[in-house]
Amino acid sequence: MTNNLKLFKKILIANRGEIAVRIIRACKELGIKTVSVYSDIEKDSLHVRLADESVCIGPANPTQSYLNIPAILSAAEITDSDAIHPGYGFLSENYHFAEACMTSGITFIGPTPENIRLGGDKAKARQIMRRKGVPVVPGSDGPVATEEMAMKAAKKTGFPIILKASAGGGGRGMRIVREEKDLEQAFYIAQREALTAFGNNELYAEEYIPEMRHIEVQIIADNKGNIIHLGERDCSIQRKHQKLIEESPSPVSTTEKFRKRIGDLGVKAARAIKYRNVGTVEFIVSPDGNIYFMEINTRVQVEHPVTEAVTGIDIIKEQIKLAAGLPLEFKQSQIRPSGHAIECRINAEDSDRFIPSPGKINFLFLPGGPGVRIDTAIYNGYVIPSQYDSLIAKLIVHGKDRSEAIVRMRRALDEFIIDGVKTTLPFHKKVFDHPDFIKGEFNTTFIEKINGSQ
Repeated sequence: MTNNLKLFKKILIANRGEIAVRIIRACKELGIKTVSVYSDIEKDSLHVRLADESVCIGPANPTQSYLNIPAILSAAEITDSDAIHPGYGFLSENYHFAEACMTSGITFIGPTPENIRLGGDKAKARQIMRRKGVPVVPGSDGPVATEEMAMKAAKKTGFPIILKASAGGGGRGMRIVREEKDLEQAFYIAQREALTAFGNNELYAEEYIPEMRHIEVQIIADNKGNIIHLGERDCSIQRKHQKLIEESPSPVSTTEKFRKRIGDLGVKAARAIKYRNVGTVEFIVSPDGNIYFMEINTRVQVEHPVTEAVTGIDIIKEQIKLAAGLPLEFKQSQIRPSGHAIECRINAEDSDRFIPSPGKINFLFLPGGPGVRIDTAIYNGYVIPSQYDSLIAKLIVHGKDRSEAIVRMRRALDEFIIDGVKTTLPFHKKVFDHPDFIKGEFNTTFIEKINGSQ
C-alpha cells in the first residue's frame, strides 16, 4: 500500500469535465484532498460537486478561466494546494505554466518544463529522434521557413507531402500537398492556421504516407530515469486528425516481435529527451510495416483508459505518485497486458456532419454490466456548454479478446441513451457494424471511406 505521507495533501485540478472527475476519483482513493476550479457557467458541474473545495476562476471564455495562469495559481495559493494536475488540453502542454508552478513552489503533476517544450516543438523533436536513432518519416531536416524550403524537402521525398505546424496538434496548421502546383497555396494556408491556433507559424514537411496506421505507446518514467512502456494503442479511427475510437492492443500488432519493437522505440524516444512522468509516443506505421516517430504528447491522453483496462494500472495514480518523487513500482517484465479494450469518444455532435450540438440533456441512461466503464461528467438535466470541447463521455469496454470487446461495445452502445442533444452514438454503431473494422482492416482513411467526409 502506498504511504500517503509521501504524497500530496491537496491537489488542485486545472481542468473540467470528465478528466477532472477522473482525477478527483484517483485522489480520493489515494487519500488526497481536491480542489476544483470552474468558470462562472459551471458552478453546477459534476467536478465542482465532487471536489472537497472549489474556486471560480473567471468567465466562460477559456482564456479568462481555464487558460488563466494567474487565476489558477491564485486559487492554488488560497486553498493551500501543494500540487496541480492539468489533465489534458488547456494548460497541460504549456511549459510556461509548468515553470510558473515550480516558481510558485507548487508541484506540476506531469513532465518537466523542458520535456513539454521539446514535445511542443515537433520539428525539433524530429531532429532529436533522428540523431538518437529513432526512425522518423522522411522529410525536412528542420523547420521550413519559406515555400522554397518546403519545395526542396518535397523534391527530396517526392509528392505527396504533408505540411505540419511545429507547435501544432489536432489537425490544425496541417495540409496535404499532392502536387507541386498546390504547394504555394497550401504553405501559406498552413502558416496562417498555425499562427492563429498556436501563435507560431513555423512549419515542417514530411512525406505523406496514405493508408497509414496511427499507433501510440504509453510511457511511464520516474525521476531517476527509469522508463517503461505499458503497451500500444491503435488510434487510426479518426476524422480530420481527431481520434474517435482507440483500442489496445492494436489489431496490426499480431506478433510479439512487432509489439516489442514499437514498445522499445517508445522507450528509446522518451529516453532521448530524458522524459519524466507519464506521456505518449505516437508513431506512424506504413502499409509495409515500417514504424516512424510522429510526436510525443507530454500529458495524459484522452484514451488512457484502454491501457488501464488491459494492464490493470491506474495511470492517473501513477502520475501523482511519480510527481511526488516516488520510484516506479513496476519493471518492464511485470507488464503483461490481458485481453482487449476499446474506447469510443462520445461527443455532443451531429454525427452526420460532426457539428457541435450543445444544449440540455433531458434524459440520460448510461450502459453498464461486465467489462463496461464510463468516464463522464454529464447527468440528467446537465446543460452542455458551447464554449468547450464537445467530448461528453468515454465508453470503454474490456473483453477476453477483440471479438468479445466488439460484441460488448455494440451492446453498450445500444444501451446508451442521451436525449436532448445530438451525439456521435449513431456514428459509433455504424463503425462497429462495418466488416472492415470487425476484421481489423482499417487505417486513418477509414472514416473518409465509410462516411464520405473530406
